[in-house]
Amino acid sequence: MWIPTEHEKYGVVLASFRGTVQHGLPLEIGDTVQLLEKCEGWYRGFVHKNPNAKGIFPCTYIHLKNAHIKNKGQFETVIPTEDSVITEMTSTLRDWGAMWKRLYVVKSVQPTHKNEGDLFHRLWHVMNEILDLRRQVLVGHLTNDRMKDVKQHITARLDWGNEQLSLDLVPRREFSMVDPDEISVTELFKLMEHRHRKKETPAPASTHHLFVHMKSLMSSNLGEELEVFFHIYDGRENRPLSERFFVRLNKNGVPKSPEKTERQCTLFVDLGSSDLRKDVYIVVHIMRIGRMGAGEKKNLCSVQYRRPFGCAVVSIADLLTADSKDDHLLKVYACTTESEWYQIHENIIRKVNSRYNLSGSNTGLAVSLQLLHGDIEQLRREYMVLFTRGVSITKKLGFSDIIMPGEMRNDLYVTLEKGEFEKGGKSVARNVEITVYVLDIDGQVMKSYVAAGSGEPGGDEYHSFVLYHNNSPRWAEQIKLPIPVDMFRGAHVRFEFRHCSTKDKGEKKLFGYSFVHLMQEDGRTLPDGTHELIIHKCEENANLQDSSRYLKLPFSKANLPGNNQAVKGTKESFWITSFLCSTKLTQNGDMLDLLKWRAHPERINDSLSKLKEIDGSEIVKFLQDTLDTLFGILDESSQRYGLKVFDCLVHIINLLQDSKFQHFKPVMDTYIESHFAGALSYRDLIKVLKWYVDRIVDAEHQDHIQQVLKATEYIFKYIIQSRRLFALATGGQSEEEFRCCVHELFMSIRFFLSQENKITSPVTQTQAVFLRTFPEVYGELLKIFTVREVAGFVRETLGSLPATAHAECPLEAVKLHCIAKTVESQLYTNPESRCILLPVVLRLLQAHMQEQRDLVMCARILTSMLSLIRKDDSVTTEPVVSEEVDLIVDSLLVVLMRTILEITNRPQPAGTNMRLQFQDITGEFVACLLALLRQMSDKHYQQLLQTFTSKDDLRDFLLQIFTVFRILIRPEMFPKDWTVMRLVTNNVIITTVLYLSDALRKNFLNEKFDYKVWDSYFYLSVIFINQPCLQLESFSPSKRKRVLEKYGDMRVMTGCELFSMWQNLGEHKLNFIPAMIGPFLEVTLVPQPDLRNVMIPIFHDMMDWEQRRSGNFKQVEAKLIDKLDSLMSEGKGDETYRELFNSILLKKIERETWRESGISLIATVTRLMERLLDYRDCMKLGEVDGKKIGCTVSLLNFYKTELNKEEMYIRYIHKLYELHLKAQNYTEASYTLLLYDELLEWSDRPLREFLNYPMQSEWQRKEYLHLTIVQNFDRGKCWENGIILCRELADQYESYYDYRNLSKMRMMEASLYDKIMDQQRLEPEFFRVGFYGKKFPFFLRNKEFVCRGHDYERLEAFQQRMLNEFPHAIAMQHVNQPDQTIYQAEAQYLQIYAVSPIPENQDVLQRDGVPDNIKSFYKVNHIWRFRYDRPFHKGTKDKENEFKSLWVERTTLTLVQSLPGISRWFEVEKRELVEVSPLENAIEVIENKNLQLRTLIAQCQSRQMQNINPLTMCLNGVIDAAVNGGLARYQEAFFVKDYIVNHPEDGEKIGRLRELMFEQAHILEFGLAVHEKFVPQDMRPLHKKLVDQFHVMKSSLGIQEFPAYVRASPVHFTNGSPRSSCRNSVPNIISPDGARVVARRSPLTYPAVNRYSSSSLSSQASNEVSNITGQSESSDEVFNMQPSPSTSSLSSNHSASPNVTSSAPSSARGSPQLQDKQKHSRENSCLSSRERPVSAIYPNPLDPAQRATPHQIGDTTLPRSDPNLSAPDKVRTTFSSRSLDSVKEVNNTQFSDTVGKLLCPPVPPRPPYSGSSAKTMRSQSPLPTSRSPQKSSLPPFTPSPTESQSAGLVSNSPVLSGSYSSGISSMSRCSVSEASGTEATTGDHPAHQGPTMPNSVSSGSDELIRRENKTPPPYSVYERSNPRRPVPLPHSLSIPPSVDPPALPPKPHQLRTSSMKLVSTSDPRRADGVPHVPRPRPLPRKVSQL
Repeated sequence: MWIPTEHEKYGVVLASFRGTVQHGLPLEIGDTVQLLEKCEGWYRGFVHKNPNAKGIFPCTYIHLKNAHIKNKGQFETVIPTEDSVITEMTSTLRDWGAMWKRLYVVKSVQPTHKNEGDLFHRLWHVMNEILDLRRQVLVGHLTNDRMKDVKQHITARLDWGNEQLSLDLVPRREFSMVDPDEISVTELFKLMEHRHRKKETPAPASTHHLFVHMKSLMSSNLGEELEVFFHIYDGRENRPLSERFFVRLNKNGVPKSPEKTERQCTLFVDLGSSDLRKDVYIVVHIMRIGRMGAGEKKNLCSVQYRRPFGCAVVSIADLLTADSKDDHLLKVYACTTESEWYQIHENIIRKVNSRYNLSGSNTGLAVSLQLLHGDIEQLRREYMVLFTRGVSITKKLGFSDIIMPGEMRNDLYVTLEKGEFEKGGKSVARNVEITVYVLDIDGQVMKSYVAAGSGEPGGDEYHSFVLYHNNSPRWAEQIKLPIPVDMFRGAHVRFEFRHCSTKDKGEKKLFGYSFVHLMQEDGRTLPDGTHELIIHKCEENANLQDSSRYLKLPFSKANLPGNNQAVKGTKESFWITSFLCSTKLTQNGDMLDLLKWRAHPERINDSLSKLKEIDGSEIVKFLQDTLDTLFGILDESSQRYGLKVFDCLVHIINLLQDSKFQHFKPVMDTYIESHFAGALSYRDLIKVLKWYVDRIVDAEHQDHIQQVLKATEYIFKYIIQSRRLFALATGGQSEEEFRCCVHELFMSIRFFLSQENKITSPVTQTQAVFLRTFPEVYGELLKIFTVREVAGFVRETLGSLPATAHAECPLEAVKLHCIAKTVESQLYTNPESRCILLPVVLRLLQAHMQEQRDLVMCARILTSMLSLIRKDDSVTTEPVVSEEVDLIVDSLLVVLMRTILEITNRPQPAGTNMRLQFQDITGEFVACLLALLRQMSDKHYQQLLQTFTSKDDLRDFLLQIFTVFRILIRPEMFPKDWTVMRLVTNNVIITTVLYLSDALRKNFLNEKFDYKVWDSYFYLSVIFINQPCLQLESFSPSKRKRVLEKYGDMRVMTGCELFSMWQNLGEHKLNFIPAMIGPFLEVTLVPQPDLRNVMIPIFHDMMDWEQRRSGNFKQVEAKLIDKLDSLMSEGKGDETYRELFNSILLKKIERETWRESGISLIATVTRLMERLLDYRDCMKLGEVDGKKIGCTVSLLNFYKTELNKEEMYIRYIHKLYELHLKAQNYTEASYTLLLYDELLEWSDRPLREFLNYPMQSEWQRKEYLHLTIVQNFDRGKCWENGIILCRELADQYESYYDYRNLSKMRMMEASLYDKIMDQQRLEPEFFRVGFYGKKFPFFLRNKEFVCRGHDYERLEAFQQRMLNEFPHAIAMQHVNQPDQTIYQAEAQYLQIYAVSPIPENQDVLQRDGVPDNIKSFYKVNHIWRFRYDRPFHKGTKDKENEFKSLWVERTTLTLVQSLPGISRWFEVEKRELVEVSPLENAIEVIENKNLQLRTLIAQCQSRQMQNINPLTMCLNGVIDAAVNGGLARYQEAFFVKDYIVNHPEDGEKIGRLRELMFEQAHILEFGLAVHEKFVPQDMRPLHKKLVDQFHVMKSSLGIQEFPAYVRASPVHFTNGSPRSSCRNSVPNIISPDGARVVARRSPLTYPAVNRYSSSSLSSQASNEVSNITGQSESSDEVFNMQPSPSTSSLSSNHSASPNVTSSAPSSARGSPQLQDKQKHSRENSCLSSRERPVSAIYPNPLDPAQRATPHQIGDTTLPRSDPNLSAPDKVRTTFSSRSLDSVKEVNNTQFSDTVGKLLCPPVPPRPPYSGSSAKTMRSQSPLPTSRSPQKSSLPPFTPSPTESQSAGLVSNSPVLSGSYSSGISSMSRCSVSEASGTEATTGDHPAHQGPTMPNSVSSGSDELIRRENKTPPPYSVYERSNPRRPVPLPHSLSIPPSVDPPALPPKPHQLRTSSMKLVSTSDPRRADGVPHVPRPRPLPRKVSQL
């Protein structure tokens, strides 16, 4: 049976549990669980990270922990009873763990993110460190100090990690987290700020220490022991700053005692910040111990001398920049002359090279130097190893910047400066060595008190170094004499001088001595400074043991009596410098006189007067003795010396205010508490103090009085302590007298404080001095007086201050400072005294805050006041707290809010420090306001609201508080990681707003309605809900749980209140429509389901009220749409929201009368959301450009078509433009920008600044757009479109007579023409893509598109790209339309196959003389329709001849917009399906093959082909296939009697097929003739074989000679564009274009490698097609192919299986010709892939020409687009209009020479043919009507070069034209649509009706209607000015030029001849041909109307 657990409540999982049992709960190791029930070894409970999932688990898996239970019962919370640091550590490490794993992912996925990688490793180390520390804490074996250190380390690391991971700052007090509810908000703010400041700016250490570790000396010439001395040297003052550190080195240059680290390492302590500068150095002197000369040979002499070796110097500033742990190698310099040794370091510093040199290139001193910062005690803790291992301390010379009491030091430093010696009868100077001894009072040598420096123990004596042969040696050697204080008296130092002989066995001979006493007889020590000592001569064997003999002699020349001239005149002297650093001895006589006052009573007056002149350090040394002396004098002679003693006491007290001596204050405090014995002093002290205070008002000089008042604190301490001692001694006598004295004193103080003076008055300054020290007195008064008495003193004293003070008066700031100290004092913490002091404090504070003065201090006071007020549980303090809150609210609430408003609206100061202070003060005031509001109860709110007597006052208050709350919510109010503070703020705000909303409802509704207050309320609520710190979804689970447990979801609370308030508004809701739609929408987008459910119905309410007011809700709709875009682009909203919005509102409007329009609105908004969500998803980082572009196009079109939002439309145009530029889709970018361009007119209307456009006129912006678009068309090689825009711009420039820009524009236009003719352009492939399934974004879902591929992109590459873009998509393997199951599937299906473009402009493609590179543009640009063919068998399949039943299913796809356009893909708008019969298919195949043969022959003739292989292969393929039964199969299938009888309607088609077969034979014969002319010698056998096979073919076809119609006319080959001299007047209905498909290519043109295609045919179709076999005898493997099911068996190409993907190399696809070496694999690669048959298997469109544009001969300088071609490959031999029948054109003199070279046998033309249409196919015109609104257009063509010579009437928009079609150059004008404002011209000559276009427009009516009804896209450049071209006018009919000059400068599209305009029959609107008078053309609104 399951029993609820009592004590077993909390546990940690020890091992993972899978939870495979019934009701089992899976557990992971480390999880914490809460236990609910227990049963037989099993627990039931839940894991804390997922409390909703409850289950059972074994008891053995759980480690139980003690826990504390809150709210026992159903909703209990269990908190483990462990150290709070442990709890925090555990939860923090859990959070870090998840984030640490994410860091690993970032590091792995994006290795470039170096910071994340570093952080990953650093965090790993810190986490391990924290775990180790956690174990130490849990074990519990640590001492208190060690536990404190460990916790400090833990919290420091936790804070570091939180900061690095951008987590929240944790408020702590003594390492434990603080509960914000348990402290006041002001305290919380202080804690947060303290931690933030600590993190931001660590306080710079004032004390620094230098660690030195001597490693070794590296030198090649060692061999002697060395002594190394380090000291710190001030280069500015040329003096040492520290004593010396001494290290002995052995002969190898390493320390002699390596085991004793204290002898190698030292710490130079107590360096001040001023010592860390560039001119402070570490100086190293090195001495050698050995022979006198370094190079001397070893002799018997065993005496060793100390001799100079070298010096090294390094600046301390270098250590600040270098890595602290680096070892330094110091250069060692040697002295060139020994006499300069004493200043070698100065010479090195000054770089006086002549005085020193490098002692050796490889000599260096290896030392480790490190600067440490902070207090020495702190260093002992941080560098424990350093101090435990051993390090010597090297002290500073003199005291540190701060002298600490208790510091014991008694060091005498003696520097051996120099000496002057006589020769002493020697021929050379002496080698002098000094020996130093210290002797005590008895004349005994003191042991171990002579030290060369720290690091080595002191010795009994010291030997100086020896300078060779120098009678004036200078040593500058410092020694230290650490003599105890008690041994100083009577001690002296003796200096013995010896000559060190280099001969005579190296003896040292004594020749003199000097001495000096350390203390004078009066007790003063040897004064600091330089002393010239007398050298007393003596013999070598003189006995100096008895010091009494010489001590009576004079020792210093300065102390000699005047009559002793003999000694004074001696030349021999010795100089030393002494410096005493002692805390006990003094050199000051005045100090000694004062301390010995009883011995000399007559000197008391002088001694007291001189005390002020004594140095402070001397006074603090003897502080207690001095104070005892002063109070002793006061007790004995108070009448006589009372005033002077008082002044001395004041001097000493003020001396301790100095920063150098401030640490002696505790010494004085201790003295007062423990040693002070002046029980009677208080009377004298009070009397003198009162005397001074009474004199203040009248005194002229206030300086001394101010000094007295500065010492008030300690004077009161002495007064109170003296009174206590007296009361203790006398049992409390004279109490009344004492109280009376104090009251009188305070009356005097109040009187002087009440004086009103001028600002500059000295009295005012004295008042300020007193107020600064006054709060320090409170604590002393409390020792004798009661709390109420002291509070009364303070209240009266502060109340006596003059009230009306000037703002600039310094007293005001001091007054406030006094109040601040009062509030922070112990007195104010007592509730009794607080109620007395509070009114005074509030009065002063209110006055300052109202005037906005001293706000920093005001904030400090308020913070202190409110920190003391807490809601207490005790009943006794509750009324007191409530009363205090009342007082503060009444006085300060409104002022406080106004202050916050003013300081937040001020501009922030520029300086960093000022700005930080500004932020601090704002934060402090905010914390005060929050603390006050949190203390307010219902009663306080009621009282507050009752204080507003009028509605206006209440209204102002509400507006003010709502505004303040909005400011508090701002993100910049607190630092980013202060989430704790933000949550507290929000909790206070929501509580306050709930109180105030009642007041809003009661006072400002119905007739008292106030819009402004309600608007402010709503606005506050909205931004409150939208705060980032309340978006719990973004928090980690643990943080979210903590917030919900503590505060709940404050967004939902606010949302419910907001809805409730809205409902109360009634008809006043109309005031907030549409203003509040945006804010409320923002609230509903917050991803909180409850909040959404509450808030979405408000929109129904708004629609309803708007409907009542206006009869519609257009305003609601407009606002919703506007805001949705901006909000969703910020990342708000999701799919759930869209569904919720839709369902809630649809449900709400079910019963409304306006239901239909409501549904429409909801549907529109929902559709917009779908698109915006798709757009946002696509714009995410890492998404492919194609997806982004498609999504943007969808959204852009939605804004244009459905919403008609022009500004949003334009914004998305520019977003799309940027995407295209990024993807290098320059053509699409141009079309996109054109959308905006076409919204503008050529007007001077000013336009505002918008996006990146400056303020400018509409004309200027349109000009800029035109130029940008032309530039992009140029980059995208879409030059034809650029030309149209150039013309339009030129037209504008011309109309403004801007000839400079006109000239540039013409040149630009000309350059574009050149590029068309000279540069290569690759023809793109087109692919149909179907996106099926619900997982696709909305703009793609279940739609099909046609996509324009990239350059060189084939089907397989495109397919791979699409699968990469949609990695979850499944590629469909068939081309059939999918069924509904696929449409509705929760997956992504892609169906991709290639399609062929159906060019619209057949006229250009069929026109003779148009170069291929022009035609190629029209084949793949401005394409609306695409075709896809699928072969299939209908009926019974004849295995002998498959062609009898081989049909073709032809699908024509019509797009919504033409390609290229604003996107690389457009949606399919319409599908048409037709079936092509086997006969029609055969006609098409042979027709296409004939066309290909003509093209290749023509290219060969015109020498465009440098390689004849393509023609050879094509001839071989056709002849070989024909011989092996290709054409014969067609004969069998369609020429047999059965077929003709069964299909009588196909008679004409059978005839047509026969004609085409004959024509093919004729072409082949002609081709063989051309082939013979150009075939190389090694291919002659193949040619012969072809000729033989051709004869076999002819005979098999039964052709003896060609029919008359074949022989009658030659076949024309003009640039691969065959034409008949007699054009068909009836359109060819086989072609879906309606015109004869002259561009069709047969599969024969394709080798196998080019024909494979990855169409998506099913395997069944694949097998079916593969079974249709034919025979082939081609010897070349490339051509051993099976005939295609969609072609005749003429083809010798293999029919690839439908699933095979094309493997043609991309480089070959754009290459017109390739080298011979490439022929085997790519022999036909010069042919475009578009020459494949249009089918699933051959998915490329038809085209008559090569993909690449041929170049003119010799034009090798132009850039080429194909990098794979060599230079010869890129040269072309071509003329733009050449044909095989050019023999008839020789009369054209311009080309006669060239044409003569190309004469060939004639080939008969094809006769006209007319046939029945294919099934379900409509008749169409070869010249399709334009898609522009004019429904008529003329194709642009190249002007004739001869046109420019003629001039004529100015017409409005004719186009120059030249044609070589019949060898005649003619001129014509094109008609222009009336919509563009153009009219025909009239002239003196009658209109001449020229011949019409060869193919008239005869499209079916349904096609015409379909075209006319199609709305033209606004971005088709091609359709903007494509007037139809009239028939060229022959020379014989041209009108002679007019002599009249033009009236205006000619425009680029105006004809400069006097010819009349010809009206094309294809333009019904100008059929009448009525001429018009020319007039200036008005500028059109749209460019597309041109």
